[in-house]
Amino acid sequence: MSNSTKYIFVTGGVASSLGKGIISASLAKLLQARGYSTTIQKLDPYINIDPGTLNPYEHGECYVTEDGAETDLDLGHYERFLNVRTSQANNVTTGRIYQSVINKERKGDYLGKTVQVIPHITDEIKENIQQLSKEGNYDIIITEIGGTVGDIESLPYVEAIRQMRWEFEDDCIVIHLTLVPYLAAAGELKTKPTQHAVKQLLEYGVQPDILCCRTEHELDLTLRKKIAKFCNVVPEAVIESRDAASIYDVPLLMQSEELDEIVLKKLGLSRKSVPNLDSWKSFLHNLKNPTSEITIGLVGKYVELKDAYKSISEAIIHGGTANLCKVNVKWIHSEKITKGNVDEQLSGLDGVLVAPGFGARGITGKISAVRYVRENNIPFLGICLGMQCAVIEFARHVIGWDDAHTVEISPESKRPVISLMEEQKNISDMGGTMRLGAYKCDLKSDSKIYDAYNREIIHERHRHRFEFNSEYLKDFEKHGMIATGINPETSLVEVVEIPDHPWFVGVQFHPEYKSTVDEPHPLFTAFIKAVMDNKK
Repeated sequence: MSNSTKYIFVTGGVASSLGKGIISASLAKLLQARGYSTTIQKLDPYINIDPGTLNPYEHGECYVTEDGAETDLDLGHYERFLNVRTSQANNVTTGRIYQSVINKERKGDYLGKTVQVIPHITDEIKENIQQLSKEGNYDIIITEIGGTVGDIESLPYVEAIRQMRWEFEDDCIVIHLTLVPYLAAAGELKTKPTQHAVKQLLEYGVQPDILCCRTEHELDLTLRKKIAKFCNVVPEAVIESRDAASIYDVPLLMQSEELDEIVLKKLGLSRKSVPNLDSWKSFLHNLKNPTSEITIGLVGKYVELKDAYKSISEAIIHGGTANLCKVNVKWIHSEKITKGNVDEQLSGLDGVLVAPGFGARGITGKISAVRYVRENNIPFLGICLGMQCAVIEFARHVIGWDDAHTVEISPESKRPVISLMEEQKNISDMGGTMRLGAYKCDLKSDSKIYDAYNREIIHERHRHRFEFNSEYLKDFEKHGMIATGINPETSLVEVVEIPDHPWFVGVQFHPEYKSTVDEPHPLFTAFIKAVMDNKK
């Protein structure tokens, strides 16, 4: 059976966190640069419907797409590398697969059949994989399977791959990412974990076409031939994936390993032109050759796990590179900031970003951090809860409302300057019920935010339940905090600024989700430039 869309499956063996997402995004970048319309999909084996209800310590950040899907953080890598928007269809979980099958069973769609993992669950998985080709008319779909082959949770996905390889024959290939560890005591790389990982995949009926070997040291020809012989692949299909200084080096490393060439050969596709990666190389050159340097404090309550703020840290890299500036990020735990030590915690910083989040933990430290930067004229960017903390701090210490708070933490507050959105008041389910996805915002022309975007209407992505309480807007503006971004449909305040501060901007939306290598986000670029100017 032939098919106009080609499918590449990326699986992992030996250990998780080997970088399947970065390899998938890098390969997609190379294929895109050759002129192939390419997208990437992540299949996550957990039973949650989506990561929206997961604690960031469990799964890193929850990435939000334009259409309001709460998804895996790998989708952020896909967008940052490809500069192409993803959607709900790009992230599928076991929870969604089973929910769909159970809903069909309840409706009687299976005509009295016993519903089983094979064929019903595997058919649902295959349908979701192919759904993208119906939606986007792609030449190539790369599907990354989360977790590690051998996990109980991922078995139905591996079985679905096995079936698709039979159904689509020449239109499917499997890339298996494994680890070739270096044993310092023996002074050599060991191929046995890779051999075992491939053997396990073979037990499930799937022969990988290409092996990507994560390694700290060079994989010489002797080792490649050894791996090839034991794993039934040709030596040129054993790809070295060496640790890189930056994730943005990986597409060029994969190009030098000819990963895209072997993929096209295996899929029977023409090489088309040589990939044009000029803009990518230009970005990398600027990243590695900055002309100035600044330090920004990132204040959050999940700073032990950098993946909790993945999109923010990458947007900072993009914005810094656009300014030819090396941005050192100092990760500051908001729980460790007190009124007594805020000076010491934030000393030596050129700018401060107060990160998003939920709940009461660490909020006092965030409010103290905002007060410090406001009073000491340090450039400030607050995102989502970071913006709300700026509003609370201003209400307490400038307007003089000591009891001002957000109803998220203090429902009985006499001054609820941050309130629950009207449409959220009758919602009891937690999953997928926030204000999610892209919304319009009108910017005031005489403002820092307008200077950043240089346009009056923007569309940014949201993920929140609480909002600036517009009942108090006149009080805020009278005391010097101005609403400079308003949603035209709902009149919700999306941006606040303090004009007589060097650069003080709080945004209710999440600008970090839209920053890419090709299009660094204007707000991060402007914030970093303001920090540089203020430092001078």
